[in-house]
Amino acid sequence: MSSPQSTLTLTDEAIVEDLFSVRDCLRWATTEFHAHRLHFGHGTDSAWDEAVALVLGALHLPWDIDPAVLDARLLGLERRRIVSLVRSRIESRRPLPYLLGEAFFAGFPFEVDERVLIPRSPTAELIEQGFSAWFDETPPARVLDLCTGSGCMGIATALHLPTCEVDLVDISVEALEVAKANIVRHDVGRRVRAVASDLFEGVAGQHYDLIVSNPPYVDTRDLAAMPAEYRHEPGLALGAGRDGLDIVRRILREARRYLNDGGMLIVEVGNSQRHLEAAFPEVPFLWLEFERGGEGVFALSAEDLDSHADQFAAARPA
Repeated sequence: MSSPQSTLTLTDEAIVEDLFSVRDCLRWATTEFHAHRLHFGHGTDSAWDEAVALVLGALHLPWDIDPAVLDARLLGLERRRIVSLVRSRIESRRPLPYLLGEAFFAGFPFEVDERVLIPRSPTAELIEQGFSAWFDETPPARVLDLCTGSGCMGIATALHLPTCEVDLVDISVEALEVAKANIVRHDVGRRVRAVASDLFEGVAGQHYDLIVSNPPYVDTRDLAAMPAEYRHEPGLALGAGRDGLDIVRRILREARRYLNDGGMLIVEVGNSQRHLEAAFPEVPFLWLEFERGGEGVFALSAEDLDSHADQFAAARPA
């Protein structure tokens, strides 16, 4: 469900007539994005990368196209669509994946709209590696994707690990509608199910080898300072109290009951890493490093959760 495109003005119609090739569109879009000082943080990090994503997405072309295609002459309809998308991106400040209705994560496309966060977690690298740092011989048999949103982490895990079963959990029924659409899109319904649940409540009695989560973790201060692009994402999936740890504390307190012996808990907390370390100074959080960038993701073993269970049980919102 992509957002409506802008109605073209007479000036825009003149621009359409002046653009001929893919290369022309890329150059023009980059200039426009620079001029209007957009924020990039939903899959790209520069005006050029955003222009590439928009133009190729609008034309349904892959990222690895033959460079010769850049000089291909476009139809008028294609040029209008590109100009309209550029105008919508600038005027509405909607993130590009919402305009296109699609985002890529861990090598796979996922349907997205304003009911879910746009996939961008660095845990994609862990998924692509099959979580081999912890499961080097036998892959996890059962995986829980907690606060799943679009279902991207859990579904991508199922695609990279074709023998595992995955539960996708979210409190938002609207988000689960998107996750279910992605289950169908990737034909993983035999191994992946979506569960409406406030964290672990809907999976009582279940046990997992791996629990992964990208929960709400933005603190009050960061939430207020976010660029306009982020305000199109569901607030329920972003903010989590004064220090951003309201949901993370619950996960730490409850996760062990659902984690098999020898299992792993992997959670993204982003900029709230500093708050988490201050709240639990004695807990040996393993902060993960990523080749493609990203930070604020920790791993804890089932044994770590056991060792610090008293601290997690006593923790209360800041």
